[in-house]
Amino acid sequence: MDKKHTNALINSASPYLLQHAHNPVNWQPWSDEINLQAQREKKLILVSIGYAACHWCHVMEHESFEDEEVAALMNGRFVCVKVDREERPDVDHYYMTSVQLMQMRGGWPLNVITLPDGRPIWGGTYFSKEAWMKNLTAVSDYYRKDIEKTVEYAASLQNGIKKVLLKIETNEVIPASEKLLERGVAVWKNNFDTQKGGRLGQPKFPMPVNLEFLLYYGFIQKDIEVLDFVSITLEKMARGGIYDQVGGGFARYSVDEDWKVPHFEKMLYDNGQMLSIYAKGFQLFKNEEYKTVVYETVDFLERELLDKTGAFYSSLDADSEGREGRFYVWKVAELKDILNDDFELFAEYFNVNSRGFWEHGNYIFLRENSDEEFAKLHHLELNELQEKILHWKKLLLEKRSKRVRPGLDDKTLTSWNALVIQGLVDAFRVFREKRFLELAEKNADFLLNHVFEKNGKLFHTWKNGKSTVNGFLEDYSLFIRALISLFENSGNKKWLDTAITLNDFVINNFYNKQMGLFYFAEDKPDSIVFNHFQTEDNVIPAANSVMAHNLHALYLLLGKPEYLIFAKRMLHSVTAQFPTYPNAFANWGSLMLKITHPHFEVVVCGGNARKITEEIQSEFLPQVIWAFSENESEFPVFKDRFKPGKTLVYVCRGGVCNLPVETAKEALGILHSEK
Repeated sequence: MDKKHTNALINSASPYLLQHAHNPVNWQPWSDEINLQAQREKKLILVSIGYAACHWCHVMEHESFEDEEVAALMNGRFVCVKVDREERPDVDHYYMTSVQLMQMRGGWPLNVITLPDGRPIWGGTYFSKEAWMKNLTAVSDYYRKDIEKTVEYAASLQNGIKKVLLKIETNEVIPASEKLLERGVAVWKNNFDTQKGGRLGQPKFPMPVNLEFLLYYGFIQKDIEVLDFVSITLEKMARGGIYDQVGGGFARYSVDEDWKVPHFEKMLYDNGQMLSIYAKGFQLFKNEEYKTVVYETVDFLERELLDKTGAFYSSLDADSEGREGRFYVWKVAELKDILNDDFELFAEYFNVNSRGFWEHGNYIFLRENSDEEFAKLHHLELNELQEKILHWKKLLLEKRSKRVRPGLDDKTLTSWNALVIQGLVDAFRVFREKRFLELAEKNADFLLNHVFEKNGKLFHTWKNGKSTVNGFLEDYSLFIRALISLFENSGNKKWLDTAITLNDFVINNFYNKQMGLFYFAEDKPDSIVFNHFQTEDNVIPAANSVMAHNLHALYLLLGKPEYLIFAKRMLHSVTAQFPTYPNAFANWGSLMLKITHPHFEVVVCGGNARKITEEIQSEFLPQVIWAFSENESEFPVFKDRFKPGKTLVYVCRGGVCNLPVETAKEALGILHSEK
């Protein structure tokens, strides 16, 4: 990298911003004061948004932002601002909405030209050098020629953005019901790829939020078609190139419909959530492949994304040595040299053939069969094959570790770390692997020590001992959810106490009484960008949907019926949209299941509470919230429920409890009888 230039990004914590710190462009980091500089210099603002693992962001940087001619044009006519979308999701969402309104599509890199006050007037995604310079010149020339018309357009666009960001469709309040869920799932089934899993067509994204809902729905409704779809999706992803067959962990998506060729970047948020869905999938379907995925993904997270403090980093780049996927793909000669006499068997197992061929003599590893099927086909004992597979992976992982590694985004995001805590806790509950719980608790302690203040305030990012950017609703909601899960599965009351503190802070600082929803950011009237209500799920569940689940859980654990009223009002803001766009409201669908179908609190009190809880949790029970304590407690969910010398299990619905029982078998009997 040419370092003869250094701009204001050099003091940033974000690896993405630091990638641009030596561009000849005079980049500024985002701030709500950037408009004052633009007004003083009488310039338009150019906002360019991306993230560290973004392939096309790198391409545009190389072609344009490192180019002296382009930089001269940008510096001469604009105040240039670089934004890490992961660091400032509020800014990204505002400008992404503007670009989508202008041209109905968006993506990254996201490039927007704004008036000096920050209101957008033009935008797009990736541009070649020639197209970029042409557009910058045309927009700035037009602005100089007709400021009045440009301002008029900006005002019109701003009104459109405001309507999109702050208006929720609530023309009619449709009560949550089993029929509503059935209508939505019936629509959804039309897009099931029942042969290859996932949504019909390409590209294919894992979408763990959707799979979680469908697993829950299929189980509760005994819908075999839905369960088969979830099972085939989990199986095809685990066997595809989107999954790192050598080192574990998932790439962000596959560019084809076969899960073969990934966009090779690995994101923390995907892998945290995949732990949850594969652990739950194993518990219901008993597929050993899913267990392997969980263990290998945890190994990947520990090996490649874990800081010594217990924090998890954000992502690994798709590129290394200037080539996408170079770190992960293999050539035949290299494999023969490593595997020797085992190469032929290895090549059949991982499809080092026409099916696994990618480009430039490189192969992506894929699997077609279960280990049982492959062993039988090749007249091998199953344990013999699996020993070979472990040996192969060890050899290849050792060889791969000597390659030039993909770029690492080593900032820590509170929300994404919370997703990993959740995934680790879910995996612990299923597999009882103490390492998983220890990792989760270490990470939670890290967050409490570095991004949490005693009044309940959170920060969004942390790096090198410094916390920056005020937390967003996704940070609070996902961390609260993770803390509740830690309490459910560890019995440690400190996690629930912290969740309560955070929940109170969110209600006091994010809640909009008129809408009955929570803002994405703490509301600041003087901010350049509009606030918004995040209600639609994407690769991460919508922050408001997670808060609604949290309120429902805290209603049950704390005996606060007002929280149930909160949650139901939030749900009513989206029920009208669920039947038409169920995949965008899947996490709300899970809340509907909790409200429309039997949902239980299992409370275990006494010296044997942990053991009995673990016995009950051995079954797949998505319709249960857990609380256990080995010692007497005045906490609402445990109050007056201890009896000396006994361990009692209370199975309750909405605070109304059956007579206590003393064994896991009896408790399971009640749960099964009330489905």
